[in-house]
Amino acid sequence: MNQPSARTDLRGFTPFRLALAALAISVAVRLLWMLLTPNGMNLVDLHVYVDGSASLLTDRLYDFTYAEKTPDFPLPFTYPPFAAVVFFPLHFLPFTAVAVLWLFAIVGALYWVVRLAFELVLGPRALTEPRWRAATVAWTAVGLWFEPVRTTIDYGQVNVFLMLGVMLAVRSTRWWVSGTLVGVVAGIKLTPAISGLYFLARRRWLAAAWSAAAFGLTVGGSFLINSEETRRYFGTLLGDADRIGPVGSVWNQSLRGALSRILGSDVGTGPWWIAGAAVMAALGWFAWRALRRDDLLGTVLIVQLFGLLISPISWSHHWGWLLPTVLWLLYGPFREVAGAKILAGYWLVTTLVGAPWVLSFLQDSIWTISRWGVWSWLGAVDVIGVLALYAWTIWAGRAVSRVNAPPADLSPGPAPRPVP
Repeated sequence: MNQPSARTDLRGFTPFRLALAALAISVAVRLLWMLLTPNGMNLVDLHVYVDGSASLLTDRLYDFTYAEKTPDFPLPFTYPPFAAVVFFPLHFLPFTAVAVLWLFAIVGALYWVVRLAFELVLGPRALTEPRWRAATVAWTAVGLWFEPVRTTIDYGQVNVFLMLGVMLAVRSTRWWVSGTLVGVVAGIKLTPAISGLYFLARRRWLAAAWSAAAFGLTVGGSFLINSEETRRYFGTLLGDADRIGPVGSVWNQSLRGALSRILGSDVGTGPWWIAGAAVMAALGWFAWRALRRDDLLGTVLIVQLFGLLISPISWSHHWGWLLPTVLWLLYGPFREVAGAKILAGYWLVTTLVGAPWVLSFLQDSIWTISRWGVWSWLGAVDVIGVLALYAWTIWAGRAVSRVNAPPADLSPGPAPRPVP
């Protein structure tokens, strides 16, 4: 019998199979870490979701705190009451089973986020050509090691699911589908509500209106289930940043957090924050105007990053949008413009290393705001990155408009067409 040659054996290692192996190894490592290490099952936010939602039918939902693994800051249930409605069935299951299922669900959601990002950039061929299918799996494997995704898994957070909901809303051309998706995910956690700006930017008036109505329905449904706690959340607790967590901690990568650390005290929503937010809003506006009209992914990234900046608290695990940002820079319509790969490299280095994670070892306490100046500026890594991204996008749009070929010539494929 003839033995297969080494060359024949190597042919079996196609890019797709190699990517699939990398993803399988990444998931296996995460699962083993969860099940076998002393802190692998901490999952503090998942405990808040599961244990906190068990109080849904009482008048103590927003009195709940989880302090077993976080004694310096007992974690309260800070989400809208609709989140408790969604998570309520989970407390009937063994927590270990919920945790393992949560991990696999995050991996699946991340895969679909990457797949949708490629589809929005490349069009239908992202779903049919083998190299892009391999790239989707490979970037999912890489994305699992992005600091925002790592900490999402470590804490058992919900952010990747919310991101997927928004991406599906962007992909759909049906106003009621898009609006429902954004309204529901905003009902679970308020931050995706910024997606309404995306609908306005795309002149999708019905989707914008219906997203607000769908969110209102989540509030109304929560009121029918527990009127007292719904009234309490939207009447007194909404907007209380101190209840969410320490503003000055390096884990808070919002504009307010960065400015507070640099200036040495909480800037609140005072003049410094207003000036910074105004600058970012102006840059975001011009960055959006510099995009191609069919650049759906670019538009949603401009909006979502702005939302992360102006939120009083944007924990590092909220910044999962940096993975689609890297994909947009490397494969999007401006990919050939000078600086695209440098910016993508910046985000890859800072997210794979995890700048907030490294700096967290250097802060005396999560409550201490003032710190050494170099640490303060390094702690503004995401804010500085968005500032650079907005400025570069403005410049890239103008650079493209100065050449003879129109922006469409830079597209790696047919203009993307969202499907119903």
